[in-house]
Amino acid sequence: MKTNSMVTAMVAALASAGLAGCNGSSNTPAIPEGTTVTLALLETTDIHSNVLGYNYYALAEDTSLGLDRTSTLIQGARAESPNNILLDDGDVIQGTLLADWQAVAAPVPCSGTLAVHKAMNALKYDAGGMGNHEFNYGLPFLSQITNTDFGIPGVVKPAGTCGAPAYPSVLSNVVGVASGKPIFQPYVLLPRDFAAVAPDGSKLNVKINVGVMSFVPPQILEWDQKVLAGKVSVTGVQEAAKQYVPELRSKGADLVVALSHGGLDTSPYSPKMENGSYHLTSTGIDALMIGHSHLIFPKGKEVGAAALDASFASFPASARIDPVNGFVNGVPTVMAQSWGRRLGIIKMTLAYQSGKWVVQPAKTTVESRGFKYTDGATLVKADPAIAPLVATEHAATIAYAKQPLGISTDFEMSAYFALVGDVSAIQLVNQAQLDYVKNFIASSTDATLASYKNIPVISCSAPFKAGRNGPSDFTDVASGATPAAPIGLQVRNPGDLYLYSNNNLQAVKIKGSDLRAWLETSAKQFAQIDPAKAAEQDLVPSYGTIYNYDVFYAENNALTYQIDVTKPLGSRIVNLMYKGAAVLDGDDFIVATNDYRAGGGGAVPGIDGSKTIIKSPDANQAIVSNYLAALSGKGGKVTLAANGSARSWSFVKTATSGPVILRSAPGHLALAKSSGIANVVAEGGLDASGFAKYAIDLSK
Repeated sequence: MKTNSMVTAMVAALASAGLAGCNGSSNTPAIPEGTTVTLALLETTDIHSNVLGYNYYALAEDTSLGLDRTSTLIQGARAESPNNILLDDGDVIQGTLLADWQAVAAPVPCSGTLAVHKAMNALKYDAGGMGNHEFNYGLPFLSQITNTDFGIPGVVKPAGTCGAPAYPSVLSNVVGVASGKPIFQPYVLLPRDFAAVAPDGSKLNVKINVGVMSFVPPQILEWDQKVLAGKVSVTGVQEAAKQYVPELRSKGADLVVALSHGGLDTSPYSPKMENGSYHLTSTGIDALMIGHSHLIFPKGKEVGAAALDASFASFPASARIDPVNGFVNGVPTVMAQSWGRRLGIIKMTLAYQSGKWVVQPAKTTVESRGFKYTDGATLVKADPAIAPLVATEHAATIAYAKQPLGISTDFEMSAYFALVGDVSAIQLVNQAQLDYVKNFIASSTDATLASYKNIPVISCSAPFKAGRNGPSDFTDVASGATPAAPIGLQVRNPGDLYLYSNNNLQAVKIKGSDLRAWLETSAKQFAQIDPAKAAEQDLVPSYGTIYNYDVFYAENNALTYQIDVTKPLGSRIVNLMYKGAAVLDGDDFIVATNDYRAGGGGAVPGIDGSKTIIKSPDANQAIVSNYLAALSGKGGKVTLAANGSARSWSFVKTATSGPVILRSAPGHLALAKSSGIANVVAEGGLDASGFAKYAIDLSK
């Protein structure tokens, strides 16, 4: 008969073996019940190739951004939390002239490594996901610079080992059409030895298995149709997560992290949602790292942090989103803005209970840490180790940016006041697009296109650089130029006027009713102003979707309209006229735009790809460059009278009891006055983000 002591010893031995098997090899000592491990999950997102704090469009230092300063934040976070995992949420390889130089102007060879990847390798990232902009330069380029064979017919990776991220690249919801298999590994399991604390206070090392997944918006098939059509398909984020979370758990994942390149949309789930991150919280994940929206979540914790973004202040209570502490349906969630300006930090404590690691929500904190996190005023210094890694590429990009286009301008093209009527940075883009579409139709041998020759062609473009990424993010071409001393335009300038080098021109055929709905969608950028309110009102509460604010233009300023910001959404457009006559619902128009908008980007009612009549192989940015080159060849100049003063829209005049403000870059009141923007009447102080508050008189 076995004694009680013998039974106890056998049970202890079996338990020890079982526990060891759950946490590593059979030689691993048992983990005491109640042992805790505290770790930090660190996130960057939407770096967009901003390796250094430098603006290649302005050829000037910009201390508000850059992975060189993010590196300092990473080092600080690692010192605070020796148990850490550094992850990136995508949109790494595109977004600056540095990126365009390495992908298009002087493509990096297989033997080379992208500048941004050099920096990230030096920072020793643990894993990285994909964003929608990873696909902009095409699948062959992405295959090469990630050293990944996608298994897609016609997409051939160069032989040998190409320069690539030193960390695993993960993507969970994109598969090859031919193979039906993920083009990247759908997840990665990262075994990490972390320091832990036993209940008696003693120290021990434990192994924590961290599973990482990554998701991109399904809209990549629309936005990059020209390079993805027929090659890949995209699964909804929830469907992919429900497939892979159980797999990760079965393989021993103690913690599952979702890298979701999408914002928070609380509307009912659809597999085609652009911002489906919210719906990942129901799939069994432990932590959510999001991006794409270029916003801060949760609200910055530094002294004087900017107010909560308007898009996070309007969620219904039922959504269970806590934008102050950083939880979505109880799941810790972080978004680290963009361009390296913040570091997402999720600090978690796990307790060893009944043979597994269990997250302790009460001991979890979330932070989106910025460059002034210490006191709200002191800027962290750039890590001096980063710049030498990319010195050659940096110098070459500056030289590329300075190449002349052979034409000059007599006025400053800026977007500082685009939201109150200034078109100086928009009209030239619209003119180039309109000219292209008219010539395309006129020279076409297609019978259907030929039948459209008498339909009015108009154009729309957005002020892409108008504050979305902070007070330094505004288009400003040829600042300080005068008719007496014109400044020659350079390669960098078309990219300042039209940011997205991956957009291709498309044209849609619409009705007057579609045009009105399109304009109403653009007018959503504005708050509804109460004329009787005495308190300050912000005309544009959020610049998060400024790329959807389309401004329309027709030759000789034939198209005009007004926006009544005192009216609710959907009823703001009045006095919509073409050649002096009211636009009727049944009137026909052809609109020159980009493939993003024509395919449904921005959710304009009825603009979903079905009305597209021209799919150009040419990029909008290149069309602007070519238009400038054509002007130069004809001996022309870019002038305010011909290219920057045709204001197609205005506000309905409204007197307000209290102040109305527009946030823009400081120091430009004189520019507004010299440009004739009469409703900008004064410049006030700075807000917490560094924007100046300009007084707007809506009665002018």
